[in-house]
Amino acid sequence: MSMVAVNQAEEPKAGSRWILPLIVVLLVAAVAGYIAGAELDSIESRALEASNIVEKTWQHVRLVLVSTAVVIALGVPLGIVLSRRWARFVRPPVLLVANAGQAVPSVGILVLLAIAVGVGFRMAVVALVAYALLPILRNTIVGLQQVDPAVIDAARGMGMSPARLLWKVELPLAVPVMLAGIRVALILNVGVATLATFTNAGGLGDLIEGGIATNRMPVLAVGCALTIALALLVDWLAGTAERALSPKGI
Repeated sequence: MSMVAVNQAEEPKAGSRWILPLIVVLLVAAVAGYIAGAELDSIESRALEASNIVEKTWQHVRLVLVSTAVVIALGVPLGIVLSRRWARFVRPPVLLVANAGQAVPSVGILVLLAIAVGVGFRMAVVALVAYALLPILRNTIVGLQQVDPAVIDAARGMGMSPARLLWKVELPLAVPVMLAGIRVALILNVGVATLATFTNAGGLGDLIEGGIATNRMPVLAVGCALTIALALLVDWLAGTAERALSPKGI
């Protein structure tokens, strides 16, 4: 599945910025109220204990944070290199490999890596990195390539070296598009991280898979609701960071 670069969203109104966190608070409150009022059997009670939910949520957050940090550390420098003119012949095959990470179903990536590497937290991180690399890589390339050539020529005319031109002109102008790619990668990782349960890496997927396996709908519903709440919260935080880090006037 190919992806196009995501442009920076229009600046939301001040009041509307708090809609997503409000929805998250209401959703978590609804989950807490549901658990407190529902008649749960022993299996459901153990699965929905507060300590277990906190542990699974933290495992999920840790998977998302670590995998996103790794994919940024890989995707941004690689995207910078591939955006250079001298790398134009290498760009198509590298993008093809990155695109394959999303073309292959996420469960398939997990199974292949489980066979080759084994199970556990590290293997789940590798799978998440493979799945989320494309948006960061492509947006970095597109963000740098869309910088106005006239601006680059003017900077060169001022005597800027290629390195200084990259850090002082190209990267600041490409930041909005690059941040949008990182935001997409974060959201992808929140969803795909639920499959980490099949590699014994924990996360909210444990609740979802456990609810399905034992036919316990309350456990399944809570796992799904918390995953949605986490995705909305991450999207809001990423959007806030995107607006704060983007150069003013761009």
